[in-house]
Amino acid sequence: MKKLPERKQKNKMLYHLTPVMLAVMSMQAHGMIDNNSISSIKAHSLYHIKSNTLSAFASGFSPTQIRHAYGFDKIVNQGEGQTIGIVDAYDNPNAGSDLNVFSSAFGLPACTTANGCFKVLYSNGSQPAGDWDWGVQISLDVQWAHAIAPKANILLVESADSTYTNLLKAINLAVSQGASVITMSWGSQEFSGQTQFDSTFNVPGVEFIAPSGDAGTGVIYPSVAPHVIAVGGTTLHIDSSGNYASETAWSGSGGGFSQYESEPAYQINFPIPSDTNNHRGAPDISYNADPATGVSIYDSYGNYGWITIGGTSAGTSQIAAMIAIAKSATTQHLTGISAMLYNLGKKDYSTLYHDITSGSNGACGYLCTAQTGYDYVTGLGSPVGDKLISAITGTSPPPPPPDDRIPI
Repeated sequence: MKKLPERKQKNKMLYHLTPVMLAVMSMQAHGMIDNNSISSIKAHSLYHIKSNTLSAFASGFSPTQIRHAYGFDKIVNQGEGQTIGIVDAYDNPNAGSDLNVFSSAFGLPACTTANGCFKVLYSNGSQPAGDWDWGVQISLDVQWAHAIAPKANILLVESADSTYTNLLKAINLAVSQGASVITMSWGSQEFSGQTQFDSTFNVPGVEFIAPSGDAGTGVIYPSVAPHVIAVGGTTLHIDSSGNYASETAWSGSGGGFSQYESEPAYQINFPIPSDTNNHRGAPDISYNADPATGVSIYDSYGNYGWITIGGTSAGTSQIAAMIAIAKSATTQHLTGISAMLYNLGKKDYSTLYHDITSGSNGACGYLCTAQTGYDYVTGLGSPVGDKLISAITGTSPPPPPPDDRIPI
C-alpha cells in the first residue's frame, strides 16, 4: 500500500492544531498581515484523509449511500442547466480523468470536457503549478459536486496559488463564466481588513459556500462573510438498510463568533442564541465531515488510488450541489439562500433539518457543545435534502421515475 508523501503528512497535522496556534504559525510563516493588502495572506485546504484507506477499491461512503441518507434520491431534478463553480488553488492535471473513473465506478452520468459537462479555467490565464495537497482537495470537490447533482455542469477554476489575491480573482472569473453557485473549500484565520472583501460574495443570483474549519472551536474566513453559507461538520450514522440513523457533532467542526463581521439580519431574526455582541455566528448548516465516516474519492495525482476522506470541505461541494438542484427545479430567480435557510428553519425547523444535539468541538461549555436547535458546532443542523429543496423552491417534489434514479 502506497504511503502518503511526507510533505502531505505534515500538512495534515496542521489541521489538528488549535485556532490560536494556527494563527501564530500563519503570522510567523507569512509575516504580520497588512490590513490594506491581502497579497500575503494564504488560505489552506480543509480535508482529512482517513488513515490506511488508500486502496484499489472504494471503502468510504458511496454517492448512493449519501444521496439516500440525506434524501437526494427522492428528487427528480439533478441540477440540469446549472453550473457549479469550484475554486481551488494550484493545478490537478488529472482532475478530469479521475472524475471519469469516479463516475464510472458509481454509475454516474459521464461528466467530461467532450460532452460539455466539465470545464477547467486558469484564473491567471495559464496553467498553474501542480500541487499534490490541493490536488486532493480538487478531486474531492469535483467528484462530490457531481455525485449529488450529476446533471449540473462543473466549472473548475484553478488559482495561480493560495493567496487571497489570486483566489478572489478566481472567484470573479467563475462568476463571469456563469456559475450559479460557487464552492470554496479553503479558509484562513480572520484578519481585521476582511470586511472590505465581503462584497466579492454579494452577487445577485450566485450563492457562495465555504467550510467552517477543521480545528474545532473558532471561525475562519471567508465562511463568516455575511453572504457565504458556512458548512460545519458531523459524524453520520446509517442503519443496516442504508437509511439515515443519526448524526453527532464532529470534534473538528469549526464554529463560534466572528471577530469582525456583524450579525446579519437573517441571524438576528431567527435568532441565533447567546449573541449578545451582535457578531456573525458560524456555521450555518452542517454535513458529514468526520473522516471516520468519510466519503470515497479517486485520486491518481498524489495518491494513486481510492481514499476515504472527510473534513468540513467534504460538505461544501455537496451543499453547493443541493443549491444547484434547487435552482434547477424552479423558474424563479433564486437568490439570498443563506437568509432563506434561516427563514425556512424558523417556520418548519423539524421538517427541514436534522437537529444535531450531541457532540462538541472543544472545552468551552455552551459554545462548543451541540444543542437543540441552532448551535455553534453544527449550525441549524444537516439538511433533509428533499424537504429543504422543496421548501427553497416552494414546490412539493414528485417521486422520481424508477428509470431516472442513480442505481443503488
